[in-house]
Amino acid sequence: MVNIDVVRIDIPEGTNVIIGQSHFIKTVEDLYETLASSSPSIKFGIAFNEASGKRLVRFDGNDEELIKLAIENAKRIGAGHTFVIYIKNAYPINVLNRIKNVEEVVRIFAATANPLQVLVAETDQGRGVIGVVDGYTPLGVESDADIKERKEILRKFGYKR
Repeated sequence: MVNIDVVRIDIPEGTNVIIGQSHFIKTVEDLYETLASSSPSIKFGIAFNEASGKRLVRFDGNDEELIKLAIENAKRIGAGHTFVIYIKNAYPINVLNRIKNVEEVVRIFAATANPLQVLVAETDQGRGVIGVVDGYTPLGVESDADIKERKEILRKFGYKR
């Protein structure tokens, strides 16, 4: 028997969340080092659900509010080997490849500031993330004006010249 749970993730204004899967207790420390060395101004909170042993929510970070958010949402997801990272003063694009290169990271499910739902399957053994709903359904296909606007936004943010 499998039950599917939809877990809505809280994402306050000005923050982004990254949700992924890892496989080892040292995840929290390695993610801390990765994020802390990515930018002197980044603020973050990390929570990681252990899947065996004491099965605790392990946590770290440099911002108490973001640590609390990460812990709360990791507990709500309740899936072993899942991590939740909240960041401020940076965007996922600034840290995502560094996170993916952490030895024990298996996958990234989401990196967003959009409304987010995590789809969690629950069996008699436990819970596991089966996917995410990130944002909303598309309303159409971009026009020439939309293409121009997209390119202008990328240049405004400094991602393109």
